[in-house]
Amino acid sequence: MKPLQGIRVLEWAVFHNGPAAGYMLGDLGADVIKIEEPIRGDPVRGIQDMWGQTMQFADKNLAVEASNRNKKGITLNLKHEKGREVLYRLVRKSDVFYTNFRKDVAARLGVDYETLSKHNAKIIYASSLGLGSRGPDKDRRSFDPIAQARSGIMWMVGDRDHTEPFQIVGAVFDQVGATMLAYGILAALVAKERLGIGQEVETSLLGSAIHMQELNISTQLWAQRSMSRHSRLRARNPMANHYQCADGKWLMLAEPQSDRFWHDFCKALRIKEVEKDPRFETAEARRENYQELIAILNKVFVTKTRDEWMKILKEEGGGLSFEAIYDLSEVNNDPQALLNEYIVDFDHPTLGRIKVVGCPVRFSKTQAGPVSKAPEHGEHTEEVLLEIGDYSWDEIAQFREEGVI
Repeated sequence: MKPLQGIRVLEWAVFHNGPAAGYMLGDLGADVIKIEEPIRGDPVRGIQDMWGQTMQFADKNLAVEASNRNKKGITLNLKHEKGREVLYRLVRKSDVFYTNFRKDVAARLGVDYETLSKHNAKIIYASSLGLGSRGPDKDRRSFDPIAQARSGIMWMVGDRDHTEPFQIVGAVFDQVGATMLAYGILAALVAKERLGIGQEVETSLLGSAIHMQELNISTQLWAQRSMSRHSRLRARNPMANHYQCADGKWLMLAEPQSDRFWHDFCKALRIKEVEKDPRFETAEARRENYQELIAILNKVFVTKTRDEWMKILKEEGGGLSFEAIYDLSEVNNDPQALLNEYIVDFDHPTLGRIKVVGCPVRFSKTQAGPVSKAPEHGEHTEEVLLEIGDYSWDEIAQFREEGVI
C-alpha cells in the first residue's frame, strides 16, 4: 500500500519541470496518466543531447525516462473538439489535473481551471508556470536557465574571484519547481479530504528558485546586502572550507564551531605547533589570519590521499564535520545512498536491471518508490479510454481515424 494509492492524476506537461512532479506522485502510489499530443508528443522525446552530451542510452532517451516513470501514456489532440470531450470525461473521474503550459495556452484550448472545474467541481488544478501568473512577464516562455538567471542564483554559485555568472547544469531548478508543484498538490489533496473542496494551485520556476534561496533572499531583504560568493582562498573560517589531497581529490570541512574542535583538528593533522600559535588559537584570531592558515592547511592536506584523511579525521577528529567531495559516479555507488534507498535497483523491461534515483522520503507503514518505466508515446491510450473513459473499441477506432488520438 502506498500513501496516494487510489488518487488519479492527469498530467498535461512537457520537458522536465512538469513531468517530474508526476513521477514523484507516482512514487507515492498515484495513478498518473500522461497526456501527449498525437504527432510528436512531449518535445523532450526529440532531444538528442543536453549540455553538449548525448541523452541516448541504448534505444532510450534518458530525459524521457528520468521524468516519466510510474505513468500511463496516452495521446489526445486537445485542439480537436472530440479530444477535449475525451479529456472532460477523464477529468470527471480524476482527482488532479496539472500542467506546465502557460495559462493563456490552456485557456485557448479550453483546458483551464474555470472550464475543467465545471466538469468536476472538486478537481485540483495545478500549474507550474515560468514567472508566475501576474505581472508584465507572466506569459513569457521560461525554462530552467531562465529561473536561474532571474532568481539571482547565478551570482551566488561559482568562485568569488570570477566576475561572470555561473549556470548549474542538470535541470536542478526544473526539479525544484516540480517538487514545489507536487508539494502544492499534496496540500490541496489534504484540503480536499478535510474540507471537501477542489481548487486551483499555482507555483512557478521563479517562485521555486527564490524559495530555494530563502536564507540568501532574507539576508538581502533585511540587511540590504547579498551573501558573498564562496571563495576557498577567502574563507574566514578555514575549518569550513575545502582542500585538495595528494590524489587530486577534494575534502570538505564544514565546522561552524571551530573552537570546539580546534584541539582535535590540530592533533589529527599533526600540526600541534599551529594550535597554540597566537594567530590561530581562537576563532576570532583565525578569522583575522585566515589566509595564512589556509596556506598551511593546503600544504598539509596535499600530503595524504583523500581516503587517508577521511580515516584519520573519523578516528581522531573528535566529531568534526567533514566529508569527501564526491563526483556523481561516487554518489551513485555510495553505500550510504544505497542503504537509504536514495539510489535503488529497478527492473526495466528492455534495459534490464538498472539503478535509478529513489524516493527520498521513507514511511514507516506505507511504501514509496518507482514501479514502472516511462511510457512509450501513447502506449496506454486504448487501455485508458476503455477502462476509465468507458469508450468502446469502435469509438476508439473512430477517434484514431479523425486524429483525436
